[in-house]
Amino acid sequence: MASAPSSSSTSAGGLHLPDTTSELVKILVAGPFGVGKTTLIDSVSEIRPLHTEEHLTEASVSVDNLAGVRDKTTTTVAIDFGRISLGAGIVLYLFGTPGQERFRALWADIAHGALGALVLIDTRRIDDSFDVLGLVEESGLPYAVALNTFPDSRPYTEEQLRGSLDLEPGTPMIVCDARDTNSSVDALLALVQHLIAAHAASRPAEAVTSAEAVAGAVESGAAPTEGNTVTW
Repeated sequence: MASAPSSSSTSAGGLHLPDTTSELVKILVAGPFGVGKTTLIDSVSEIRPLHTEEHLTEASVSVDNLAGVRDKTTTTVAIDFGRISLGAGIVLYLFGTPGQERFRALWADIAHGALGALVLIDTRRIDDSFDVLGLVEESGLPYAVALNTFPDSRPYTEEQLRGSLDLEPGTPMIVCDARDTNSSVDALLALVQHLIAAHAASRPAEAVTSAEAVAGAVESGAAPTEGNTVTW
């Protein structure tokens, strides 16, 4: 199992959290196998991300559908983890979840304590997203959908995509490029703005305060100044 050592130079001034940190917010980055979760976390994390990846082998041929992702050679088997320090003492902890059914048993543990989820979708493989969306909805987590763009992605209208994914009218849906830091941060912002409304109706006041603080920090432009941008 591979894990990345911590980098000594980060955009937030180092590995350790500053004394001014006041809010630690856990966000899930979910989606089917090969959709770009690891790439998105790499693109925004201010620290060298933690990855738990293993090489795909012949043993997984019958269970891992490589349609549309033929060049993929590894898969996350536990979590990806990254961190973004925003303004006003806000820190987002990003937890990437495995996308295959056989790792479903990990879901409850990884989702525990999360404020919300960003669900990545590959429009070339929409059917692959249904199980993950079902897990997120069953957990009761508010979520936003990010349509990760690929060179051969087919164009669809918003109405077509919402209908195919059976999204509630209020669920945010944004197009993003997981390789691009600004695009990935925009997707996280769409989620955070949704959390404000969702938690206002269903969670204690302190949860709403956390979401509002995160949204204000992101909107103020206090996102990481550097990202470890990677390619597929």
